[in-house]
Amino acid sequence: MTKELINSLQQFGTTIPQADAGLIASAFTLRTYQEGETLFRGGTVCKEMFFIYEGVVRIASINETGNEVNFFFVREQALCTILDSFQQQTVTDSHIIAACPVRVGVVSKTQLDNLYHQLPYLQPLITHISQQLLIHKINLRNSYLSMQDSASRYKLFLELQADIALRVSLNNIASYLGITPQSLSRIHRNLR
Repeated sequence: MTKELINSLQQFGTTIPQADAGLIASAFTLRTYQEGETLFRGGTVCKEMFFIYEGVVRIASINETGNEVNFFFVREQALCTILDSFQQQTVTDSHIIAACPVRVGVVSKTQLDNLYHQLPYLQPLITHISQQLLIHKINLRNSYLSMQDSASRYKLFLELQADIALRVSLNNIASYLGITPQSLSRIHRNLR
């Protein structure tokens, strides 16, 4: 697990010394969740950051009609949190939910701040990684929103996020793409 976390952090151009790698890894606690279990429940301040070792999580919220809406999927080898809430320590309505069985490393805001104090290069690295992941998620979302019809959005999803499509439910994909579950089920059958 340590190796996966450190390799993921180093992909962004910073070499992490072995002693620092052990310190970073020791701040993360391993947790597992089953599909549908909540890693973080909105209505509070997000005080944890997750590193996804295995599986897919979804970031969701409840809309004004009481329906759950998925905004993003986050998969292996990525950091995940409700960024604004985590950084600014503000209350958020967003949730982080396991979209399939997941295994994650968890670090608290306090532990991460302690690491930032001990390893000054780590905060700019985590900030850069978080920004890059956010840009990627926004670009993906914008790609789907630019499609006029549901079938085109789903085909693009299968093209761009095929690995996620194989592991999460059609209902979660429908919510993410802004398609009714019934329509997506019909589109899915027609594509087979």
